[in-house]
Amino acid sequence: MEAEFAERYRLMSVPRPYRRIARQLMDGSYKNYGHGGYVRHPKYAKDPEHYVRAYLLLQKDLKDLFDYVEPAEQNLRCYSYRIHELLLRACVEVEANCKAILCENGYQKRMVNGKERDLNMLDYIKIEQSHKLSEFEVRVPTWSGAGELRTPFLAWRAGDRLPWYQAYNETKHDRHTAFRNATFGHMLDAVCGCLTILSAQFLDEDYSSQLARLVIEESDDGSEEALGGYFRIKFPQSWPASDRYDFDWWNTLKKDPDPFQQYPYP
Repeated sequence: MEAEFAERYRLMSVPRPYRRIARQLMDGSYKNYGHGGYVRHPKYAKDPEHYVRAYLLLQKDLKDLFDYVEPAEQNLRCYSYRIHELLLRACVEVEANCKAILCENGYQKRMVNGKERDLNMLDYIKIEQSHKLSEFEVRVPTWSGAGELRTPFLAWRAGDRLPWYQAYNETKHDRHTAFRNATFGHMLDAVCGCLTILSAQFLDEDYSSQLARLVIEESDDGSEEALGGYFRIKFPQSWPASDRYDFDWWNTLKKDPDPFQQYPYP
């Protein structure tokens, strides 16, 4: 009877990781006891360090900006060419990560008049179902006033557009009239959005020569140090048992030549 229950329980979970998708394990953690080691496997993602390095440079330039624009609620509406530059770069990185996730999972581009259409937000929003991006919370350190907690993909929970991405599109195509939309708040959400989508793929792994940490240390509010060591991030905790990862990475799955599967995007 116990064996039958265990087998039924196993079938309700995900027995091997999806490419570029980090998920809760059955114990509720994301990488405890080394079972998050799959993010370092060479077949998990193509050139992940390329995307991480771009973000780390973005984070460095954001921190430099904080020398001139204080991270504070009263500055959320300010705008400048430097802020606009960071907004554009952050959104380009978000697009690059979205495209990589879909393509490496075998996503088929939409056909329009018999031709493949380039990927856009109508495609990228489907990543919400595989990564729960809307549930990630990013906390900005040394913040003054309200707004230190950013939820950049929250709009996707209701299927709505992302305000910071709309600002990016508007200022990219008509900077003269839409320049004021390139606000400090939108830029900050875009950077936090880039961090979110990287964390949803690679946890806190920066692909340096150091060994990955086996345990993620959490604070009282459930957040933890994010990739890059500046922000703090809170991962989704609502994955049902049927969608959580359930495998023995080090003793079993790691020995498989290709231990990954593709996510079945519609």
